[in-house]
Amino acid sequence: MPPTPDSMEHPVSVVICARDEANNLMKNLPGILIQQYKSSHEVVLVNDNSTDESRYLIDEFKKTFKAINHIELTQEAKMITGKKFPLSMGIRSAKYEIVLLTDADCVPASEFWIQKMQDAYKDNTEIVLGYGAYHKKPGILNKLIRFETFHTALQYLSYALAGKPYMGVGRNLSYKKEVFLRNKGFSSINQIPSGDDDLFINQVANSKNTTIVIDHSAHTLSDPKRTWNEWMSQKYRHFSTARYYKGGHKFLLGWYSFSLFLIYPLLAVSMIFFNWWMALAVFGVRLFIQSIVYFKAMKKLNEADLWPWFIFLDIWMFFFYIFTLPAIWKAPRKNWD
Repeated sequence: MPPTPDSMEHPVSVVICARDEANNLMKNLPGILIQQYKSSHEVVLVNDNSTDESRYLIDEFKKTFKAINHIELTQEAKMITGKKFPLSMGIRSAKYEIVLLTDADCVPASEFWIQKMQDAYKDNTEIVLGYGAYHKKPGILNKLIRFETFHTALQYLSYALAGKPYMGVGRNLSYKKEVFLRNKGFSSINQIPSGDDDLFINQVANSKNTTIVIDHSAHTLSDPKRTWNEWMSQKYRHFSTARYYKGGHKFLLGWYSFSLFLIYPLLAVSMIFFNWWMALAVFGVRLFIQSIVYFKAMKKLNEADLWPWFIFLDIWMFFFYIFTLPAIWKAPRKNWD
């Protein structure tokens, strides 16, 4: 959807970090470089110690697209895990105040991505949370990954609307450079492998400085993991940061997860040892309300094809929490991404 005539255009720096991402850059970078955005903007591309053809590919892109601000890192940062150091270099090198983050394996859902994300900035806005979706592909694993992504987004976007923002996703996230500098970047979380997106937002976001954008044309799209093990490894890494959230957020999210974990065991116990039809009636009311919430939310986030599966996917979440429970105490791996 094209921008509205009265929308204000701010200068924007899109920041992307890449390590051995030549294939993804070849596939996805053009979608960022051809954005329909008339105001000043740049693409800060941080090539972090790549050993593939990334450097030469970026040089070829620069011949055609002058807006690329290329940063070549050739040494590893000591005592800083994950991609916090290259991301910090990218943000600090950004020319403009509004920074828009995404990953090398992401492509904007439309040519109006920059426009829609920056248009959310008002007088007091410092942080804009977007939706990072996954490509729709055949297979049950794709549906499970997309539903979990939708379910997570439903929580953090809803919490932000309720004035309690607690996280964002680096695939589609924007904030002002001044916020990053004012809070000394990632210095307080440098020792944690992940968290350059969710933990940073957990620390700096509040009810007054944060807003969301869910317009379909403002989404980004990524290729989902292809195997169960790859996906579980990714989720372990993501969930391992939850222990560092603020106490109030951990309490609310913990009770919500606990309620989802208990709903089906309690249903079974109630049907066996108490009044089975009353238990089914209560569960039916819950399912009816949930179906309405999911239908409206999935439509807003362009995931409506998942709705016919929502009962199966809801049951699946019980097992998902069992599989990912070890992430609470398991030490996260020090992966770059």
